[in-house]
Amino acid sequence: MSLNLCEIFYSIQGESTFAGLPCAFIRLAGCNLNCSWCDTIYARDDIGLSVEIDEIISKIEVFDSKLVEITGGEPLMQKETPILIEQLLNIGYQVLVETNGSININTISNRCVRVVDIKCPSSNESDKNLLTNIDMLTDQDEIKFVVADKKDYEFAKEIIYETNLKKISPSKIHISPVGLGSNYNKSLYNLELLSLEELAALMVKDKIGARLSLQMHKIVWNPEKRGV
Repeated sequence: MSLNLCEIFYSIQGESTFAGLPCAFIRLAGCNLNCSWCDTIYARDDIGLSVEIDEIISKIEVFDSKLVEITGGEPLMQKETPILIEQLLNIGYQVLVETNGSININTISNRCVRVVDIKCPSSNESDKNLLTNIDMLTDQDEIKFVVADKKDYEFAKEIIYETNLKKISPSKIHISPVGLGSNYNKSLYNLELLSLEELAALMVKDKIGARLSLQMHKIVWNPEKRGV
C-alpha cells in the first residue's frame, strides 16, 4: 500500500502549539485547491513518487523523533493517508495532520492532532471551506486562519465568534499573517496587506480568542528554502 510522496525531512516545527519542537515531516503530493498565497506550489503541482507505507515509516525512524507531521499539498486527498496515520499512532508516534479544510476530517483518527486551515477570502478558495469539520474537532485539534487584509481578519473573527469553535482553546486557534516567503502577489489582488503591528493591534482591540502565529521556520531560514 503506497502514497504519492513529495518529500520527507526533519526540522523544527514552525506552526501550531508545537512550534519550536523538532519534528519529522511527511509531505504528500498534490492538492485540490489553488490558494493565491500558496507557499508550497511545488507540492501542489507534484505528482510525487509512489512509496510504500512501510518504507515511509522506515525513512522517518532514522530521525529518532516521536513527533511527526503529515502535510502537503493536501494529505487527505489520498485514501491511504488514514492508514499511514493509524500505523504511526499504533507504534507510538504523536501525529499532526495539516489539512486545508475542504475535505472531511472524520476519515482520520481523532487520536492525531488535526490542524485545520479555514480559508479566508484572499485565498480565492474560501468557498471550498467544509465548515462541518468544525463540529468534528476535539479539544486537542487546532485551527488556522491565514489572513492578508482587514476583510480576511473580519472573516476569521466572525467564524471564531459564531461557530462551535468556542470549544477550542484560544491557544489552539491561530491567526497567521500572509507574508514571509509567500508567493502571494498583493498587487495582483489590489489588497492592503495588514502589517504585523496592525494585525496585533486588531487582535488586542477585539480581545479575540485566538493566537497570533508566525511561521517560525520562515524566520529561522530563508523563506524559500525547502526541507525546513
